[in-house]
Amino acid sequence: MKITDPPIIVEESFDVSQETLWKVITKLDHMHKWFFDSIPAFEPVLGFETSFILSAGEREFDHTWKIIEVVEGAKIVYDWHYPGYEGRAHVIFEVAEDENGSKIVLTNITTEDWQQDIPEFKRESAIGGWNYFIKQSLKNYIAEL
Repeated sequence: MKITDPPIIVEESFDVSQETLWKVITKLDHMHKWFFDSIPAFEPVLGFETSFILSAGEREFDHTWKIIEVVEGAKIVYDWHYPGYEGRAHVIFEVAEDENGSKIVLTNITTEDWQQDIPEFKRESAIGGWNYFIKQSLKNYIAEL
């Protein structure tokens, strides 16, 4: 992905309150169920940083996040990168009320060109990943609450 690419945007509605949706995307015990179970710690607080390693075949990716903006109950922004690889993004989770209960809008904005020879950093991979996390994993988890 390159900084000249348009942002990736994924939206989904849920039959829960905005408050519940916010808890599900910002509380570690919930995040382990729908996002990454290897996140060691998480706090929806400006400046919070965390890092965890995931394997993708022959490569390991050290997911490194820093929270750069928080609007309690409504918006959280991660600076997301993988040390040792080129590339960086801002990932924005916004939650709001809607006619079904609540909705989430995820926006992934490339802020530094990603290393082009890594398949996991291709735009198609990111689109597929975010659609899976928001429209399948998060949706299924919330349906079980």
